[in-house]
Amino acid sequence: MAERRWVGYNVQRQILDEEAVDEMAEKSESKVVLSESIKKSMRCSGPRLKSCLLDSIPVLSWLPRYPVKDNALSDLISGISVGVMHLPQGMAYALLAAVPPVFGLYSSFYPVLIYFIFGTSKHISVGTYAVMSVMIGSVTEQLAPESNFMQWDNGTNTSIVDETAMNKERVKVAAAVTFLSGLFQILLGLVRFGFVVTYLSEPLVRGYTTGAAIHVIVSQLKYTFGTNPLRHSGPLSLIYTVLEVSYLIPKTNVGTLVVSVVTIIGLMLAKQLSVYLNKKLPVPIPVELLTIIIATIISWQVGLEQKYGVDVVGDIPSGLQPPVLPDATVLGQVIGNAFALAVVGYGMVISLGRIFALKYGYKVDSNQELIALGLSNSIGGIFQCFAISCSMSRTMVQHSTGGKTQVAGALSAMVILFITLWIGHLFEELPKAVLAAIIYVNLSSMMKQFTDIPALWKTNRVDMLIWVVTFILTLLLNPDLGLAASIGFSMLTVIFRTQLPKYSLLGQVPNTDIYRPVEDYNQVRQVPGILIFRCSATLYFANAEMYQDALAEKSGIDITKKLAIKKKLEAKRKRHEKKIARKARKAAKKNTVNVDPEPDPSLPRAIVLDLSPVNFLDTVGVKTLRSIQIDYGEIGIEVVLAGCQTAVVDNLQTGGFFNEKVTKSCVFSTIHDAVLHCQSTRMSQHKVITFIFEFFCHSIY
Repeated sequence: MAERRWVGYNVQRQILDEEAVDEMAEKSESKVVLSESIKKSMRCSGPRLKSCLLDSIPVLSWLPRYPVKDNALSDLISGISVGVMHLPQGMAYALLAAVPPVFGLYSSFYPVLIYFIFGTSKHISVGTYAVMSVMIGSVTEQLAPESNFMQWDNGTNTSIVDETAMNKERVKVAAAVTFLSGLFQILLGLVRFGFVVTYLSEPLVRGYTTGAAIHVIVSQLKYTFGTNPLRHSGPLSLIYTVLEVSYLIPKTNVGTLVVSVVTIIGLMLAKQLSVYLNKKLPVPIPVELLTIIIATIISWQVGLEQKYGVDVVGDIPSGLQPPVLPDATVLGQVIGNAFALAVVGYGMVISLGRIFALKYGYKVDSNQELIALGLSNSIGGIFQCFAISCSMSRTMVQHSTGGKTQVAGALSAMVILFITLWIGHLFEELPKAVLAAIIYVNLSSMMKQFTDIPALWKTNRVDMLIWVVTFILTLLLNPDLGLAASIGFSMLTVIFRTQLPKYSLLGQVPNTDIYRPVEDYNQVRQVPGILIFRCSATLYFANAEMYQDALAEKSGIDITKKLAIKKKLEAKRKRHEKKIARKARKAAKKNTVNVDPEPDPSLPRAIVLDLSPVNFLDTVGVKTLRSIQIDYGEIGIEVVLAGCQTAVVDNLQTGGFFNEKVTKSCVFSTIHDAVLHCQSTRMSQHKVITFIFEFFCHSIY
């Protein structure tokens, strides 16, 4: 270990309380008037209008300066690579959303172009996302269940599902909830509510996405086994679905199961090969694209649907859908789901966007991201898309293939447009089991998030508890209700932490002005006659009573008992003075009428309350400090405050803590100032008491 260098310094100044600091630093009393701030925000000028326009439509600021020679080729390669990933993922995630696969292609086109215009992240790949798709699927299946579209088939004497009508209704529901979630995001962005993502901590997000991944896997089991289980919605629907699938295992379509197993094994081996060859190839192998091409050719040549009953994608219409306004009757039924989609989708986008922004040294505007994502979803909803977010796998491909701007995203949308217009119908024979297998393999990385549990156990057990509870709530309550319950639980942990803080007595590090908890350091000693008390949390109504109890426990002073004893002694003294009236005692009483009796030597002379961890005080907190000062002052203990932030001093001022007798002179900037003040006060009091005692003796004799 390198030898420690000691640099000495010497500071000579007066002991400073808040009054002295305010005077020296000339504290400003000016306050921002609301009307003035509104007028200032409404003022318009040429430069301000230009800045506002460029901030609202970021593409206008960076596209004219786009370095074609440096970025064009890499963005082109990246855009094509991401575009071919959009095809299998869009079709697969459309199954999660319970809509026909072609609508996954639409969702990979319109929203991507909108984000290209309004987004501020250069590297993320927006589009279909598994978690969002399964949340959409829970809504569509709840509002448009299969039971609503059952028809009697006279030929087979059985009930069959009118899939055309069902798919039409489900697309209508998906578009409506997507449109409304986009409106929520736009509204939150306009009111500068981008900080809402701070309530989604990393353990919460990872626990939530892991739980949602389990929902995704369970929802695809019917395509793996070729069965048709009843759909369940609401709390515990996951458990009911697993039981239903288990019950139908004897009715498994063997051909579908074989296709699923072969595809999963082939995908896993191909991905391992792709990882091995990544360093040797300029672009990654499009494993999913090759898989669906090969599977479609085999299905077409072998006739998997006709011979073995393997369910295939079916009709994929060419061209794009005309814009349609969402059904107003549906909007009122999906408000809660839409808000959950808005928060989750934004959380994914801003989290991943900030990672790359930090890595490459640019800024992602959280509020503009909300607006960009909101426009992508609301406009996409009009074109019958379902809600989108960003995908980690596509983003990593876009980054690894050299993508440097959102031009790569726009080019990937052009790839999807080409597929949708001209070659989409070629994939009509693609087995749905292959799409389910693609989902399973892509979600395997999310299953690795279970390793967070032992890691968090070692670092922060509260975060581990948030992860586990979020995961369980998401499993049991479904992704929409699970998210709300998880955020509520996460907020409760914050409240519990403020109610169960660490209370410490501080001591002085020898020969310094530094104070540390005495129980944590061997060489730290308490200042004689002065008790320094610190709470590690802010002081407010939820922990105010515990603050007083902890102070009494740490100081060893039962303030209620001490006050009761003082009252009894005071009453006894008065009775005694009435009975005994001697001249010498009367004379002494006249000379020392304003002198308090000598304090109890077993008690500290002063208590310093270190408020440096406190960032605000409510009215209960202010009353608590005032009560402590009055009660301990009654038994001869001076109470002073130290380390107050400016906001806390203002809270004391507005809360009525200060008055004619109690001024800012009892509030000190540092603990050391407070300690020196208490020591100087003790010395002054000792001199006064000695003088009075000498005067009293002289008057007697």
